[in-house]
Amino acid sequence: MLFLLPAYLSENTSISHFSPVIKDYIMQTDYFFVENEKTARKVVKFFAPEKKQSDLKLFLLDKYTENADIKEAQEMMLKGQDFGLLSEAGLPCIADPGSLMVKWCHEKNIRVIPISGPSSIILALISSGFNGQEFTFNGYLPIDKGEKKKQILHLENLVQKTGYSQIFMETPYRNNQLFEDLIKFLSPNTKLCIAANINDPEHEFIKTKTIKEWQKQKPELHKIPAVFVLGK
Repeated sequence: MLFLLPAYLSENTSISHFSPVIKDYIMQTDYFFVENEKTARKVVKFFAPEKKQSDLKLFLLDKYTENADIKEAQEMMLKGQDFGLLSEAGLPCIADPGSLMVKWCHEKNIRVIPISGPSSIILALISSGFNGQEFTFNGYLPIDKGEKKKQILHLENLVQKTGYSQIFMETPYRNNQLFEDLIKFLSPNTKLCIAANINDPEHEFIKTKTIKEWQKQKPELHKIPAVFVLGK
């Protein structure tokens, strides 16, 4: 079996916010596919502090991984070994490379078990006040300045034409630059929700304002995990 295990969005989140079954599944196997070894060890310790870190067998599964890179682990699964799949934050396989392994499991008739947990994308949407019936997650916007402007205006146009909420992200150290581009290129009356430090009991910041209002109150988002939502 492949357990799709959630990770916390903030290390400061209380363990009481999570289902006890997460710990049960972590204790059930020593074998994990992980996007980042250091983060994965912290997540395992958070949910199951009594589990020996020296027992963990971690296999890297990041955006560069191909099936050939994890062939050893796949052969173990074909022989009956259970594995867990851990994202760096939130649910695996959303803005995360884990789907490679999930797809392989379906092809090999290996059972996939999703475990409930937080998703920054969904939490940002439900906190925005925007359309939660029809929405699109657009991942990361282009780095190139011209392409980024084009995409921002395209998303704004989609909101106005369809009413679909448009969700996107940025690498935390580029959040401030993205915010400056948004308030520069978007129309003054367009509404933007910024959801940062989600699930952090002390530093969570979730606000929906028009671009005109955001221009008067610029948040500090440098190196802070954040999700951006355009809507109406």
